[in-house]
Amino acid sequence: MKITVNPKLITKENFSKFGDVITTDNIKPLEINEGYAKRFDGIANLNTSKDNGETTICIFSALKRSFPMKIDMMEKHPLGSQAFVPMKETTFLVFVAPEGGKPNLSEAEAFIVPPGIGINYNPGTWHFPLIATEDMNFLVVDRKGSGDNLVIKNLNKEEVVLNY
Repeated sequence: MKITVNPKLITKENFSKFGDVITTDNIKPLEINEGYAKRFDGIANLNTSKDNGETTICIFSALKRSFPMKIDMMEKHPLGSQAFVPMKETTFLVFVAPEGGKPNLSEAEAFIVPPGIGINYNPGTWHFPLIATEDMNFLVVDRKGSGDNLVIKNLNKEEVVLNY
């Protein structure tokens, strides 16, 4: 069985079952620093404390992908959320499937994440690793600590293609 997935533009609503869209859209900011800055609270639900986990901030350096691309594996992090924020204005893609024992490819979706937006995966959301449209860095908020927080499912026997 061959599955071809075409990405759609991400919104808070169409991504909500997988996690959060990190954006300031429709959030009323607090003015801080004597009016020289604005603070936007409540933009993502970080969840890293399961089994005494801690929150860590990392930088992932991603290489540009070529399309169409084969989706040959998916991973999930059952003990914590994972947020990705590009460190420059760029578009990137995400390929996800709902939480479960293995990726349900019939429910897999892909999203185009436009410049100025990041994403935060819910714990347990199946996803393909970073899909960058150019070589670039991402600020990543992740869980560190004991426990098995990485589950990988090999999809080499399936024929899953992401168009873009």
